[in-house]
Amino acid sequence: MRPRQPRRHSAAAIVASLLALSAGQTVGASPAASAPSAPAATTTVATAQDQAARSIARSLSDTAWRTRVQHAALATDEVPITALAGRSDSGLQSVLVRTDRRIAAAKGLDPDVGSLLRLRLGNHTMRSALSAGKAPWVAPAASDDHATTVVAYDSRGHAHTLDARHAPDRPVYVVDIDSSKALAAGLDVLNQQLHRYGLASSAPASAPESDTAEKAQTQAATGGFWTTRITAVELSDDEEPWVKGDAEIYTLVTGFGQDGTVRVDPVDMPYLDNDGTVYRPGQILVNWSNYKYNLADAVMMEEDGSTNYRDLAKAIATVLLTVTDQGTYIPLVNAILDAIPNDWWTDDPDYVDSWYTLARSDTGTRYGARGNGWMTVEPYFVQEN
Repeated sequence: MRPRQPRRHSAAAIVASLLALSAGQTVGASPAASAPSAPAATTTVATAQDQAARSIARSLSDTAWRTRVQHAALATDEVPITALAGRSDSGLQSVLVRTDRRIAAAKGLDPDVGSLLRLRLGNHTMRSALSAGKAPWVAPAASDDHATTVVAYDSRGHAHTLDARHAPDRPVYVVDIDSSKALAAGLDVLNQQLHRYGLASSAPASAPESDTAEKAQTQAATGGFWTTRITAVELSDDEEPWVKGDAEIYTLVTGFGQDGTVRVDPVDMPYLDNDGTVYRPGQILVNWSNYKYNLADAVMMEEDGSTNYRDLAKAIATVLLTVTDQGTYIPLVNAILDAIPNDWWTDDPDYVDSWYTLARSDTGTRYGARGNGWMTVEPYFVQEN
């Protein structure tokens, strides 16, 4: 969706730069295995979507089935095509069920996530042609924001090349992934894996009794905790292929937990669908009770269909667990970006923007480091009942 950040540093270079930020900082061994070096999920998901598009296109040679799909596509923005195919006798559903399983496995999701495949009309301008009965083609969703062409298939299985920037007059169904469902399931997996690697602990492993008692007394007195809340947010506008759907945005909030270990808290931002639109979510971004310092970083990403969340957690842990707390806050944005393998930057996961050293006291508008977005934030106290 958004232009990617060029790779600027190797893992060794980023660790060296972090060392320079804090005198006496040490680097320890990471319990995580080496981060993946190739984006196998990207290829697998793209291939699966292409094969599903071919199969669906051929199935549309059946007039009754084509009419059923047409009615569904005109009635809703996204058609759960695997479930819909179960009402036909074409054998298409079994093909799509296998495809769903391949996609879930490639994304590192639990097998019980259910169907992820969705079918939608490529552009609202195609509705009239589809309603008039013009034969639709079927295309897999583009995996590259900068694609100039799109391949679509007709009911005979023939491929046609279309302009990615200008929607054709002919109706085109797009086979895509339910990104909202995939992201919600993926963030659950990411959280589980980050806990596994020790990047989500929120309490000191062995705090002194006096310190523990003091904190408990403070919490009892305040009856809640401080947070940073987003009151408004906007991402920059840039053209995308018509074949791509809405964005699915999430943010990785990172800092040092109460035990002094780096922690990462994924935050889902399901409302951030479109560029160039100001959203006013009132969403909590940072829960400061989880952090030792009054500073944290935020890296905003986009789920683009092919993210393997288990691999993403492993890649992040591999780098962040080498950073140790030496009594002063160290920005972690660059370490997050460097953790992601080079090949993943082709499209997945998309780096949107980042915010360095968000402070608990920050009030007002903060612009992202890349100039690709801004957020208006405010301190917000969450009162206990």
